[in-house]
Amino acid sequence: MTGNPGKRPLNLHEPRPEPALPECPPELNSVAKREWMRLTGELSKLGLITHLDRGALATYCGAYAMWAEAMEQIQKFGTMVKSPTGYPIQSPYLAIANRQAEIMMRIASEFGFTPASRSRISLPSQDQLPLFDGDDGEI
Repeated sequence: MTGNPGKRPLNLHEPRPEPALPECPPELNSVAKREWMRLTGELSKLGLITHLDRGALATYCGAYAMWAEAMEQIQKFGTMVKSPTGYPIQSPYLAIANRQAEIMMRIASEFGFTPASRSRISLPSQDQLPLFDGDDGEI
């Protein structure tokens, strides 16, 4: 809406890989795979995922699975637990959940998963012509 307030030159030669659905990495556990399927479904509807995104999305899904496991343990045992000496200490699962949430938020902003990051993404209109038509072989 505000155009280019920083007046920085736009990259007219920005690479634009073809939207494609990358294969789910076998290293992901079942929770991470469910998140992978959910996110790739949404991203593919918008044409916002390519084969190049596989590693970053796998990292997000792996962090999500660890976060979910840590949250489950926090719900089970609470945020404070007893140390071996009997003193109350912060649950180690809380540190895991917080770290995985940081990783998820950093990657989420790259994919437009947050409201603020979505506002920075612009999709081409449906009737917009492709950048290259490929008929004449020239770039």
